[in-house]
Amino acid sequence: MSVNIETRCIHGIPGAGVCDGNRAISFPIYQTASFSHIKTGHNDSGFDYTRESNPTRQRAEEVVAALEKAEYASAFTSGMAAVSAVMELFEPESEIICSEDLYGGVIRLHRVISNKNGVKVHYADTSDIENIKALINSDTKAVYIETPSNPMMNITDIRVVAKLAHERGIILIVDNTFLSPYFQNPLELGADIVLHSGSKFLAGHNDTISGFVCTNNAGLAEKIKLISKTSGASLAPFDSWLVMRGLKTLAVRMERQQENAKRIVEFLKFHPKIDHVYYPGLPEHKGYDINIAQSRGSGSMISFTVDSIETLERVLKKVKIIIFAESLGGTESLITYPALQTHPDVPKEMREHLGITDTLLRLSVGLENCEDLINDLKQALEE
Repeated sequence: MSVNIETRCIHGIPGAGVCDGNRAISFPIYQTASFSHIKTGHNDSGFDYTRESNPTRQRAEEVVAALEKAEYASAFTSGMAAVSAVMELFEPESEIICSEDLYGGVIRLHRVISNKNGVKVHYADTSDIENIKALINSDTKAVYIETPSNPMMNITDIRVVAKLAHERGIILIVDNTFLSPYFQNPLELGADIVLHSGSKFLAGHNDTISGFVCTNNAGLAEKIKLISKTSGASLAPFDSWLVMRGLKTLAVRMERQQENAKRIVEFLKFHPKIDHVYYPGLPEHKGYDINIAQSRGSGSMISFTVDSIETLERVLKKVKIIIFAESLGGTESLITYPALQTHPDVPKEMREHLGITDTLLRLSVGLENCEDLINDLKQALEE
């Protein structure tokens, strides 16, 4: 049965996948390490050991897969665990082309672990396809993009990059955390793998950590499952349940958060203390037309620069409703200082090249009353 995305947030694909024998409305938390066997070599439930498989985690995977229009999804203990699993797909001497503007933890993973394992990573402005073409060689195995990117909100044309990647026999990996499957479905645009930090919009309540890898490629899915089973980074039952609970309200949260974000952007644009606002929903944004063509919205992530360090420090000190904290995508609005919080491990010269300056702030807009949020920013900006 085909249903719309609001229904898939709550039910996944109705009638498909694992179900609870007691017909519980809220899927149960199977808080068990092991499952018993009836006899040698036979377990009628299909579950043996929770590191490998668990009904609660499987149900969370099914719902996320339904939202991303994927055949397969694997749930991990964090977004970084999901990224790490994907990087384990590549042999030594492999080369990966990555968006240069992306979450600092991924850059740290490349520098600390991937390089040690013999995987070479090249960074480029992937919003320009010519930059990707210039880096592809016989050892290139994948292109990895964030769109919108973190924190500069750059937009990469997924269709164009997918076409190029497949012509050259390489795979396309897309981090879809910022827009979530409610606003964007990269697999439909040609991506081979979609990543999520499920801690963000999917779970949506700033109360759990998780990550997801989605694909329609059976071979890639099998490898990811084996890596998860072997590394032990599979999501726990209770955290899987928290993600499912959050997903039920994904549609209404994304709509309200985006509505709030658009109004806040209009306030920031005309404030004398704000130098520049980065938001894909602005017509003057460089990637505006591409984002419209490949997504159903602009989301609720905003980055902006203020006129001085003094203004930045005053804002972070004076906000009362908006919380000065890392992370994003939850019910509470969070303001983050990328240079010191999300991207401190990125070399200073690279940060400055990307625009991650000492006066850049990133705002994850939550579900509070929008007038209250605007008033909070207004008072925090006042001298």
